[in-house]
Amino acid sequence: MKTLVIISIMLLAFGGITFAQDQEFHSIPLIGQDAPVFSAESTIGTIHFPGDFGESWKILFSHPADFTPVCTSEILELALMQQDFKDLNVKLAIISTDALVLHQSWVKSMDGMICKNNNSIKIDFPLIDDSKEDISKKYGMISPFVDSRKTVRGVFIIDPQNKIQAVFFYPKNVGRNLDEIKRTVIALQTARNHTILTPVNWKPGDDVLLPYPYPYNYYDSINGQDAGYHNLSWYMLFKKLDK
Repeated sequence: MKTLVIISIMLLAFGGITFAQDQEFHSIPLIGQDAPVFSAESTIGTIHFPGDFGESWKILFSHPADFTPVCTSEILELALMQQDFKDLNVKLAIISTDALVLHQSWVKSMDGMICKNNNSIKIDFPLIDDSKEDISKKYGMISPFVDSRKTVRGVFIIDPQNKIQAVFFYPKNVGRNLDEIKRTVIALQTARNHTILTPVNWKPGDDVLLPYPYPYNYYDSINGQDAGYHNLSWYMLFKKLDK
């Protein structure tokens, strides 16, 4: 009986170690962490990420497969928003767990759809071959709980210093909100450039929050009649940003 107990404990311990290793293998890079580095083939040639993208903001979108309806709708919309992201100094990169030859056919098909709508825009961001799932694993998108590729639906917003600044994950049957992803980029850039916070449902042009706690006698330095400031409470101080 004692021997059986010892064996059971050993098996549980071994199982726990294996599970912990699996969890580490599938861990998602956290905010503030360096973006995992990779090299892979893409529809515009060999990509070294994030190094090839320079000192820009970067968004990495991932997809479980090519020619899937939801993912296709997202990439078509991204194509229409390419200039919006360029204006924000954002470069886009797409990974899919299908092979490069399928990526090339998929892009050709999507360019044709755009053209049918009398639009001359072409997809000019890379679709990266992740058929071996190496990138998906580095970015923690392979789940041990469901079919491996179904969870490759992540979005990673990365700053010019190649640090992860925001992470989104979506199920395969729900399309991503690209306007929200764009809004998040603008909020991140605004918060960084002005050392402020953005409140709930913030949109460009809305008032922002000042970081709390404030420096000693901070209120004394603000003219109480200044229309640029207003507060809801002593720890909720809003400010209008200069246009």
